[in-house]
Amino acid sequence: MCVIAKGNGLMLAIVSLLTFAFVTDLGLATAAQEKGMTAQSRDHSGDKQLERIALFERGKGGYKNYRIPSLIVSKKGTLLAFCEGREAGDAGDIDLLLRRSEDCGKSWSEKQVVWSEGRNTCGNPCPVVDQDTGRIWLIATWNLGTDHEGYIIRWESKDVRRPYLCYSDDDGKTWSTPVDISKTARRRDWRWYATGPGNGIQIQKGRYKGRLVFPANHSYTETRDDVYLETENYGYGAHVIYSDDHGKSWKLSESITPGCNESTIAELSDSRLMLNMRNYNGKKCRAVSISSDGGVTWSPVIQDERLIEPRCQASLISYNRDDQHLLLFSNPASPADRDKMTIRVSKDDGKTWPIAKQLHAGPSAYSCLTVLPNGDIGCFYEFGTDRENSYEAIVFEAVSMESLLK
Repeated sequence: MCVIAKGNGLMLAIVSLLTFAFVTDLGLATAAQEKGMTAQSRDHSGDKQLERIALFERGKGGYKNYRIPSLIVSKKGTLLAFCEGREAGDAGDIDLLLRRSEDCGKSWSEKQVVWSEGRNTCGNPCPVVDQDTGRIWLIATWNLGTDHEGYIIRWESKDVRRPYLCYSDDDGKTWSTPVDISKTARRRDWRWYATGPGNGIQIQKGRYKGRLVFPANHSYTETRDDVYLETENYGYGAHVIYSDDHGKSWKLSESITPGCNESTIAELSDSRLMLNMRNYNGKKCRAVSISSDGGVTWSPVIQDERLIEPRCQASLISYNRDDQHLLLFSNPASPADRDKMTIRVSKDDGKTWPIAKQLHAGPSAYSCLTVLPNGDIGCFYEFGTDRENSYEAIVFEAVSMESLLK
């Protein structure tokens, strides 16, 4: 609606219409929308209104940059949106941040700092909800702010990168002090370490029902000369961390190699687990491995050439609907550039992906999916308006299952 003042009616109407068109095209939330209103955009078919709101915008809120989204829903139905608040790039002063929504993403709390340690790096959030206890577990990683990934991999850093664990018993309002779990969740020859990013799962049925599982990855010593080597004789591998006693103790799975790192996990219809990984095996697609024992051991790596990617992080979740088990997957669906944020749906445990809905055609990178309390899908992803502004914001977008499945 345009409010027109006397004497300037035509000019104000034009300005208002231009402003509305700009905000609608951008799809980001204005200051007023941060109070509960939502911006609107259309999916690629033009037949469904989607809600999109920027939760973290570059240069606003005390941080120069925001990266690495993670989204999960608590047992009470509260949405928890995590990310990294950065002073620069992947290294240096990085804090772990959170915003909460108690109304299915319509409005959000002010950001809170979950974990900060001076100029050091605290990031790679990966939460999981224990549905039996209600406790929200959050695994993340720490390293000295002066240690970059390359230094850490080559053993040239002052310290290694370590996994830390904390939890919340009040729906994400407060968090315990993060505790280093390297003794049980990291091997000595793993220099680089990254949790998720994204979210973990609790196995819902079968022999391992109730097990908490976090996806993670690491650098390792590689002696084979026919696989990808990150630096000299070091490669990338993936693994999971799991607990059968509601987080009292944690165990480490076998490694998945070669050439896999940032990973996301989902439970299949027969209770097997699928780990879907960023791929360093010379293919512009995702790498996949399957576990039949709750994540302890894993199958050889499979190249899923249907899930194209420009080498990036992605998100995979399971969705049970009307006695039908679905897999949902999101990533920048392009072999060349980080753009075309797309959600895909599989009805056969990932054998085929017949449904694809594009959320944003422009620059987009890391993402995290979750099932919202109302049954819709929430996608929290890195959003840009053009190539020079690739990481302009991290936005939350709600997508109805009806629009995905038709």
